[in-house]
Amino acid sequence: MDETKYSFESLEVYKLAVEYRKKLYELAKKLPTGEKYNLCSQLKRVAVSITNNIAEGHGRYHYQENIQFLRQSRGFVEESIDDINVCVDEKYAEYNYLNKLKEEGYFLIKKINGYIKYLNKCKITRKTGD
Repeated sequence: MDETKYSFESLEVYKLAVEYRKKLYELAKKLPTGEKYNLCSQLKRVAVSITNNIAEGHGRYHYQENIQFLRQSRGFVEESIDDINVCVDEKYAEYNYLNKLKEEGYFLIKKINGYIKYLNKCKITRKTGD
């Protein structure tokens, strides 16, 4: 039996978040040495928090708990976009590269919102027995 079939690892939103996390780590590698303990470590923490919260929410029994962790994940994506804005302001990487990364962040937010909407529907259906 495929153990990952029903795990968080099979979720489309998780897979997208993993790809986004990898790109944030790549950005962190491009930052100047002076940012090693500041923005670099911040980017890595926020990147991991995005996927961690999706995984932890999936492990919760109630829909509402899962949704709460997804909201936290969405907040961390927003935070990562702000970190990217710092990189834009400080010209730590090419503007087009950073802008594309921001667009991917906003796309991930849309996917997280879609998953939250799906879970809310499941929650309502379960309550009404439809």
